[in-house]
Amino acid sequence: MSDAANDREPLRLLPMDAAWLNLESPQNPLTITVLMRVPGLTQSGLRAFLQRYWLPWERFRMRPVQHRCGWCWERDRRFDLANHLFHVPEPMGKARLQEWVSARLNQPLGRDRPRWGFWLVPNAEGGAALLFRIHHCYGDGMSLLDVFDSICTRSPEEYPQSYGNREGSTARRWPEVMQACREAFAAGLQGGRSQEGSVPPGQARSGTGSKVDEPVGGVTPTDDIPEHQPGTLEQGLMTSLRAINEMTGMVTEPEDTPSNLKRSLLGRRHCRWSGPVPLRSFLSLARRSGCSINDVLLSCVAAAMRDAMGVSGSALNQSVVHAAVPVDIRRALPEALRPVRHMPGNFFGTIFVPMPVDGGFALERLWRIKHETRRLKRSWQPLMAWGVSGLASLLPASLRQPISDLFFRKASAVVSNVPGTREPRYLAGHQITEQMFWVPQAGDIGLGVSIVSYAGNVQFGVVADEAIVPDPDRFLTRCVRELDELGDALL
Repeated sequence: MSDAANDREPLRLLPMDAAWLNLESPQNPLTITVLMRVPGLTQSGLRAFLQRYWLPWERFRMRPVQHRCGWCWERDRRFDLANHLFHVPEPMGKARLQEWVSARLNQPLGRDRPRWGFWLVPNAEGGAALLFRIHHCYGDGMSLLDVFDSICTRSPEEYPQSYGNREGSTARRWPEVMQACREAFAAGLQGGRSQEGSVPPGQARSGTGSKVDEPVGGVTPTDDIPEHQPGTLEQGLMTSLRAINEMTGMVTEPEDTPSNLKRSLLGRRHCRWSGPVPLRSFLSLARRSGCSINDVLLSCVAAAMRDAMGVSGSALNQSVVHAAVPVDIRRALPEALRPVRHMPGNFFGTIFVPMPVDGGFALERLWRIKHETRRLKRSWQPLMAWGVSGLASLLPASLRQPISDLFFRKASAVVSNVPGTREPRYLAGHQITEQMFWVPQAGDIGLGVSIVSYAGNVQFGVVADEAIVPDPDRFLTRCVRELDELGDALL
């Protein structure tokens, strides 16, 4: 699409991207923050890298602007990379770097230009630190990971082979996306059939969701039962009842018990990150316990949340605490809704996992996490949460906020797990030795826990409002200590 065409036709944000602009507040900027260690990276090398490989994504040269028709992408006619690339020559030890990253994390990104930026700290202890911040409306963690995977090579001698994308190809899909949503909903009411190439909502899976060929309900059509194939009135009724049951369950799920994790926010957040933990430690525990790596990670977070609540005795035994966990739903979407390859965007739902904070033993917490995550990932909750967030962005502000509160007041933390590459990657010819990220928290949630795997290691990150977790280092230490307790319990 030419620049002239962009001027004539507004490039509307898809509802699921616009939702993040409507949910934020001055006290809670909804930005994704990434920290990478790239020893040897220089300012000139980074500038050349971004100019050649980052800016070919047309979206990154645009800023979101609110019009009568809603949020639209608008090209920044005065775009200058100097406004998004910052050099910080100050020498920084680990403690100073943590405080500096926390200060950046609390600052909203400028609204008069594209909402992202890179900060290079070449004299950080342990190697140059590269901080990247971007508003969530540009994309979720998985789509941004896809962008970096395409431009960060497997060796220092390689060059990226495929990168960049035109924005118009996605923005013009807005009517098709809305039509596909309506058709998918109508198909469920009329007979439970999924669209060609889609996964039935009940089969949505996290991250590695795949296509399922069996019809909804597991009935295989045969010549002997021509009147009761999937798509009949009975099957449609069952599908509709299940949808109602799933939505009712989300709405009526009990709110979290009052605790230190549910205090009023102060608006000042601090972030911390752990040292690398070998991925094989998680793999070993997962195999020996019959659980997944995600179950092990969540159980570590549950132990830390238990200690941070400030509740004990019978009150702890009766406590209800949830974690909002993003679930990648790309492969579970109908064909018309799936994102274009290498195109940033928000394509995840949310499950609200009950955290077993009343469990007194590490192994009990792990097995209870396994049960809850299996149940929720087989449910329609991820797709419904994704759809509701998109539709809510189209409503007036007076109706939008109650819907947001209805969901996010049911959780005390956001826990996000993003799997990175198994092998080391190179940025501008320099090896990325570590990478960490922090997730934003919508509503009044004041605690975010991030877990990232990269090059054979796992790292925990926490971002917390001062009122919620005044000592994030202690929270991280408890997460890592739970691994030792699980190992001892499985001997």
